[in-house]
Amino acid sequence: MNDPKQEQVIPEDLALEIRKLAHDLSNALEIIVQTSYLLSTAELKPPASDWLGMMDSGVQKALDLNLQLRNYIKAHSPK
Repeated sequence: MNDPKQEQVIPEDLALEIRKLAHDLSNALEIIVQTSYLLSTAELKPPASDWLGMMDSGVQKALDLNLQLRNYIKAHSPK
């Protein structure tokens, strides 16, 4: 029996555009990740250290979502 999710294919031109956007999002997230790392070396005091922790949590969620998006695009793009 075929899995209906596997049968859904993103049209090639749309897949290319979404892949480009996901790549650009990855680049933007990398800037935030690196800035967060640099801030973590600054020995921030509360509440700034708490804010950095909140930002790190949000960044990790965004990275996970971006990876899921990229995996979905790959799985549903024309072979």
